[in-house]
Amino acid sequence: MLKVMIVDNDLSRSKPLKQYLIENGFDVIAHVEDDVNLQDKCCEIAPDIVIIDTESPSRDTLENICVLSQHDPKPVVMFTHDGDKEKIRAATKAGVCAYVVGTISSERLTPVIDAAIARFEETKQLRDELNLANLKLEERKVVERAKGILMRQRNLDEEEAYSMLRSMAMKKNMKLADLSNQLIEAAKMLIV
Repeated sequence: MLKVMIVDNDLSRSKPLKQYLIENGFDVIAHVEDDVNLQDKCCEIAPDIVIIDTESPSRDTLENICVLSQHDPKPVVMFTHDGDKEKIRAATKAGVCAYVVGTISSERLTPVIDAAIARFEETKQLRDELNLANLKLEERKVVERAKGILMRQRNLDEEEAYSMLRSMAMKKNMKLADLSNQLIEAAKMLIV
């Protein structure tokens, strides 16, 4: 059962939404106004998904979504009556997974939520892959710097320097990048 947090200043407007969610097996764990700090509230109650119902997304709401997306990402669905392309672009950039303009029938609500969750998971996977690729690139740069130091100090060629690094890392049971970092730091201390 998915835990849902509804964000809306108008209780009467979101009452049917809340009722539909409950009837379809969602657990509505909170209903908060849009001036709340989303990140803090999400940390406190840990919803699986955030649904925002608003006439038009305000700058503050979009900033709140952006902070949430950076620190505690959650799928965010926004129901609004504002179809302005710039607002849609800004909301998507902030982290909204589904931006629905106008009223939505109760039959379409669950597929919209499912699509938002699928988009969120795909985006998260791509972000994780990018972070891993960047980490590997940084590690490779560190190893290259360490090889350069060994090549200069020990008068080795590139293959010999790499082999020496690899051998030292295996003997010390360390990752190659960690050993390379230590070697670079030691070289800095000797130069200073």
